[in-house]
Amino acid sequence: VQLQASGGGLVQAGGSLRLSCAASERTFASYVMGWFRQAPGKEREFVAAINWSGDITYYEDSVKGRFTISRDNAKNTVYLQMNSLKSEDTAVYYCAADRYRRQVIRTTRSEYDYWGQGTLVTVSS
Repeated sequence: VQLQASGGGLVQAGGSLRLSCAASERTFASYVMGWFRQAPGKEREFVAAINWSGDITYYEDSVKGRFTISRDNAKNTVYLQMNSLKSEDTAVYYCAADRYRRQVIRTTRSEYDYWGQGTLVTVSS
């Protein structure tokens, strides 16, 4: 499965962006999907994830209430709506697929098998 992330850009603090991640195969619909991010000089960290049907989501504490993950299996696409952006949200954002799980969400990088190329989000203060 190939994943293509898009939607990053430059935004002022308090603004919004929506990231998209398109998958190349319909098997996407059976995977848990996640978003991770990596800020300069830091480790890649978990941001959010969603189960195969979209009714279970999980967020890292610092983005709860500001970010929303969703998916459209008919379009083989997962989204990350980011509101009330802060300078500390600046990072390269990666989408990832956990091909072995449909329902149980994991938050560690090693649990995800397929990765997109990343899209840069820059939040200016």
